[in-house]
Amino acid sequence: MNALIISGSRDLEGRTAQAMAALAEGLEAEGATCDTVFLPAVDLERCRQCDDDGWGECRAEGSCVIEDDFARLVAAIRAADMVAFATPVYYGDLSESIRAFLDRLRRICTHENGEHGIVGTPAVGICVAGGGGGGGPKCAVSLEGVLQTIGFDVADMVPARRQNLDLKLDVLRVTGRWLAQVADETDAQ
Repeated sequence: MNALIISGSRDLEGRTAQAMAALAEGLEAEGATCDTVFLPAVDLERCRQCDDDGWGECRAEGSCVIEDDFARLVAAIRAADMVAFATPVYYGDLSESIRAFLDRLRRICTHENGEHGIVGTPAVGICVAGGGGGGGPKCAVSLEGVLQTIGFDVADMVPARRQNLDLKLDVLRVTGRWLAQVADETDAQ
């Protein structure tokens, strides 16, 4: 199994990174390989809403006219057997970088060319809240809605807060193992 973990966090060692590492640890324990992308470190613009009607090539052809790292990331998703999206929680919602990426991905997936290799791909969402931690569940609902709109097969959503992070790291390790085992069972059939 080839897993891709996409992070909307800038902190390579923070709570969101710890959550991603726990998921990867579980996946790798069952023989999966994991690649990680930190969106704030890549060249990624927000949607330009190219045409007067607010759409553009995304709706007409399933691709994006912006020349940045978006197409490379979409190719990586298409090559993966499963994708995890991890985000710190800001104001009860997704980070700006993951929101910008998912907004563009959602747009290209309105066309059959764009959804190719993405629709039906298993996905996991991880939302890690700091502070009081109350925004984690709300963020998870938002992320799940976007992933379902894109067409991912959402296998799990894991909201976490700094107060329960140790417990959620264990949950993510188990989730990773489970995902890899399910993939192996599916491949064996």
